[in-house]
Amino acid sequence: MRDVNLLDIFTHPIAQKYLNRSGLAHAIAVAYHAFHLANEYNVDPDIAAKAGLLHDMGHFTWYRNGKWDYDLYKQNDIHPIKGAERAHKLLIRLGENPVKAKTISLAILFHTDSFLPSNDIIRTPLQQVVKWADEKDEEEGGKHHYRKIDFPRAKESIMKLDTLIDEEQRKRLSS
Repeated sequence: MRDVNLLDIFTHPIAQKYLNRSGLAHAIAVAYHAFHLANEYNVDPDIAAKAGLLHDMGHFTWYRNGKWDYDLYKQNDIHPIKGAERAHKLLIRLGENPVKAKTISLAILFHTDSFLPSNDIIRTPLQQVVKWADEKDEEEGGKHHYRKIDFPRAKESIMKLDTLIDEEQRKRLSS
């Protein structure tokens, strides 16, 4: 059994603050992509989905003259670093297994190359799955961060993904 499920994370006020800032619809889509890719690449779907959900919680909004400045964001953003830190703190606070919390945080840290001085990092399978999941949902100019989903539908999607993860874990235990 899992110590913390996605609904526990999703309903926490800290998660709500940062998931809404960075794009809730995008976060949920990436969690689903991460779940499916995890099954395909023999990665734990629970930690993959959690990393997918929380992967952008380190975003800062870069505005100039009251308008989103994508170039300013691309030059100065370190959201994976801040997101890994925020996710780790949140997961530990919720009672997540500390090893899993660290693993999820590292997957968040390495989900993009945007802040790295070079692109030569070697990722673990989980880190690669989260990177691919994020890329599957990206839209040009960061538009994926602005898609909308209402709270009831988002909560329903999270509960459905929790059920899928529980079913997958039962299958893995019985085989």
